Amino acid sequence: MTTARLEAFSDGVIAIIITIMVLEMKIPHGNGLEELRPLLPTFLSYVLSFFYVGIYWNNHHHMLHASTAVTGAILWANLHLLFWLSLFPFTAGWMGENHFTAMPTALYGMVLLMAGIAYYLLQQSIIHAQGQDSILKKAIGRDWKGKLSPVLYILAIVATLRSSRIAQAVLVIAALIWLIPDRRIEKHLAISQGLAIGPQ
Repeated sequence: MTTARLEAFSDGVIAIIITIMVLEMKIPHGNGLEELRPLLPTFLSYVLSFFYVGIYWNNHHHMLHASTAVTGAILWANLHLLFWLSLFPFTAGWMGENHFTAMPTALYGMVLLMAGIAYYLLQQSIIHAQGQDSILKKAIGRDWKGKLSPVLYILAIVATLRSSRIAQAVLVIAALIWLIPDRRIEKHLAISQGLAIGPQ
């Protein structure tokens, strides 16, 4: 299987995940702005989850572009990642419906943690298939974002024992860290192809 086929399949699944999430927001029966107020928690959980799914889609895209072939281990690691991403609509919906209370927020954080672990395993599967001199291995370097994210997810899960608001703040911070443009893979792909890229 080529990386293009794997990416196309993954893109389709991620598109469905986003569609399911937005369908969780039920259309109000009234026509006034006050009718939208009860939907605010669901909308906020959708926005947070949309950003997380978008972050995974963006990084997944770049990671596969740094891959030259797909092995059986990569296929299963990719399915493992998609499994945890597919739980986003359920956990985000439950969290929104219950106004970010402790248990739904903790479960949401757990799914984020497992998705982060799954992404790491996929990343390592690609590196293992291509060797330590692979473009991906050189690009991720120390990967401080990848190491920090699980710590923040665990912190958020533990924080629900004290305050759901603190947990939500930690999850937002984790998302914002990944929203900062990261051009490591683009840079190393350009270097390997002998292309010039803009300032970093």
